[in-house]
Amino acid sequence: MLRCAITDRSIFPGDESQKRSALLETVSHWAAEGIELIQLREKNLAPDDLVEFARAVRAAIPEESASRLLINSSLRAALLSKAHGVHLPAHSPLLPDDVRRRYAVERLGEPIITVSCHHLAEVQIARLNHADAILFAPVFGKMVKGLEVTPAAGLEALHAACVAAAPLPVYALGGVTRENAPQCVEAGAAGVAGIRLFLRPFGTPLPPG
Repeated sequence: MLRCAITDRSIFPGDESQKRSALLETVSHWAAEGIELIQLREKNLAPDDLVEFARAVRAAIPEESASRLLINSSLRAALLSKAHGVHLPAHSPLLPDDVRRRYAVERLGEPIITVSCHHLAEVQIARLNHADAILFAPVFGKMVKGLEVTPAAGLEALHAACVAAAPLPVYALGGVTRENAPQCVEAGAAGVAGIRLFLRPFGTPLPPG
């Protein structure tokens, strides 16, 4: 089961400095545990601040780690931090091949490019645009303070997305827990993605396999 851990420093206690320190420590744990993808998703940071923080997060991942850092949406931050790739929204004007060309110009190696998808049409477009993997959501819905703010797409929709995406791997996102993660794999997902799913003290991260 592949794993994609998504960051959100706002869930940690303390002031901004403490939140960032806690997130960097968490990233170090993720890297030590070999979580395949770590997506830096801190949308409220100013562009230059995001670059600086992305560099710190990249430094928290040892070169020998199997973990790969993706920066959400910002190609600039990804390039300047020498991240391993970029995560793109479904309707991004930036295409995977655009990212690859920029990485080639900067001689940063072959990037990993994942794309968020919510509907089959988006999945098909991401596949045609040569994404490396798809994050399909929200499989089990999105909850905020115990209230459902986004209805669940469901396991049948996840299965259809996996069929449409093939041979690209699909990560199930949205309400995924340790208990329902196996259902996602049974539906065809190559792995699971989430924020709290991989956080301590919420339990040991899901093992690979």
